[in-house]
Amino acid sequence: MRILISMLAVTVVAAQQTSVGEKLVNQGDCFSCHAQNGQSVGPSFAAIARRYSGQPSSISQLSAQIRKGGSGDWGDVAMPPHPELTDSQARQMLSWIFSLKGGSPAAKPGAQVYTYKLKNGSTRQLDFPVYTDGKAPNVTKDIFKGYALYNSYCYRCHGTDATGGELAPDLRMSLVTGMSQRTFLSVAMAGKQDKGMPSWAGFLSQEDMIKVYRYVKGRSLDLVPSGRPSSE
Repeated sequence: MRILISMLAVTVVAAQQTSVGEKLVNQGDCFSCHAQNGQSVGPSFAAIARRYSGQPSSISQLSAQIRKGGSGDWGDVAMPPHPELTDSQARQMLSWIFSLKGGSPAAKPGAQVYTYKLKNGSTRQLDFPVYTDGKAPNVTKDIFKGYALYNSYCYRCHGTDATGGELAPDLRMSLVTGMSQRTFLSVAMAGKQDKGMPSWAGFLSQEDMIKVYRYVKGRSLDLVPSGRPSSE
């Protein structure tokens, strides 16, 4: 009977930790760069659980990394530090994340392709629409939202209409020379402290930053004009 009571007590404590951990994850900026299942800016929580949940030292290692930030385990994308979290809170978050080890990456449906003719006569295929009716001038709500967000937060350093500024480069050229959406999101969400670029994780969502990327991509291909684009 005593053994049964002890087991029940451990189960209750674990459930409470998991509940607190999930709440802490939802309250923080974790979902700005991570998804529960499927690759995002960073690895999914399910992938983290599958890799580390069986390693005794992983809790201490990862709780320290959550608080101090860092990169290398999943590529070069740096995770911003979270010094406001205590070690106990970080461990509770990991307790919930490790409970997801049975998860699997979400299946992605076949992406629709949109073909646009550029001013130089060539064509370019995108995995998102630029115009509401398939042709200029009215841009989609996502593109217009990206324009609005860019001109609220990004133009101060990257220049009006994404043309570059004194403090930061021309983002159109970054995309033309091969910067992918994932790299764009990684840099924007994690920031670059050595170059004075802030981390937008926790302030802007991943969905917001995808809209900014789509606006800048449209600008880089000259599909979106300078100034306020026409929209519905």
